Amino acid sequence: MAVLYSMPETSIALRDRVIVALDCDSLDKAEHLVRLLRDKTRFFKVGLQLFLAQGHRVLDMLRHHDCRIMLDLKLHDIPQTVRLALEALAGRQLDFVTVHGEFPVIAAAAEAEIDFGVLAVTVLTSLSQDDLARSGITLSVDELVEVRARAAIAAGLTGVVASAREAAFLRTQLGNDPQLPSPFTIVTPGIRPAGGNVGDQKRVCTPADAIRRGADHLVIGRPITHAPDPVCALVDILEEIKTEHNEKAS
Repeated sequence: MAVLYSMPETSIALRDRVIVALDCDSLDKAEHLVRLLRDKTRFFKVGLQLFLAQGHRVLDMLRHHDCRIMLDLKLHDIPQTVRLALEALAGRQLDFVTVHGEFPVIAAAAEAEIDFGVLAVTVLTSLSQDDLARSGITLSVDELVEVRARAAIAAGLTGVVASAREAAFLRTQLGNDPQLPSPFTIVTPGIRPAGGNVGDQKRVCTPADAIRRGADHLVIGRPITHAPDPVCALVDILEEIKTEHNEKAS
């Protein structure tokens, strides 16, 4: 029987809302960013680049600084390999690990004996409708996100990674479905402050809009880590989130 992490039914602390993406290959640079930002956020994302360059050393560093960790490996392989890879990460004090949202991968993740949350990546925020069509996928972005998210939630995974543009209808379509477990977590990348450079992202939203649409956590990298003053950039984003959250609560 799988041991799956589930988010507590309590409000999310402001310092846990933003997951800062450590998109680099240097342990020293990653630790510099952690030391710089940890008073404002304690949640950091380790992706393929940093994990392949530094391995478990970066996870050890984040645990040393008492940080929460999203390990964004987007596992996608035959089911047994996915299950065994997840189980190899058990006991490492992780919060989230990502897998791709295809059904066999989701099913394998649901069978893994683990002590962290698994998030299914629905459709990458760098992909557009034209990109799906070029890959032979006839469903719309929204339809594909819903199909994969529904499968992930029904299987008992912790939640999904989806753009903020899809978060609202996921909350509506899946959150009100009595046949699906609730609550579930939505983590949204592709976040850009108003007027910011979208870079390689296609489906983007501002921090306030993402919260408004029902996102739990926002993954933000370059707008913070490449800013002239990363702390100031993060504080501005947190203030925007706080203002939106207070408006929703009032």
